[in-house]
Amino acid sequence: MHGTKGCATVDVYTDYVYTDRMKNITLSADEGLLQQARRRAGSEHRTLNDMFRQWLDQYVSQSTASNMYDAMMTRLDHVSAGGKFSREHMHERH
Repeated sequence: MHGTKGCATVDVYTDYVYTDRMKNITLSADEGLLQQARRRAGSEHRTLNDMFRQWLDQYVSQSTASNMYDAMMTRLDHVSAGGKFSREHMHERH
């Protein structure tokens, strides 16, 4: 680990064998945050590498989910609720 004052540069690599192609990357992070992240990952019996891959997958999925939602709303643009409803009307029980 090396870097400037208060910031650590981390070479990220893996010892696992994957059937899919994995790319090694270098990230820079605050040294204190990095230590906290390592401790948290360790307490969950996981590696920081594993945690990052999970975060990256979720990050990409959120974008995809958002795009899917936008596409659905565009497809449903023709749907109308029939007007505006008051709060009382929305909570009215029949």
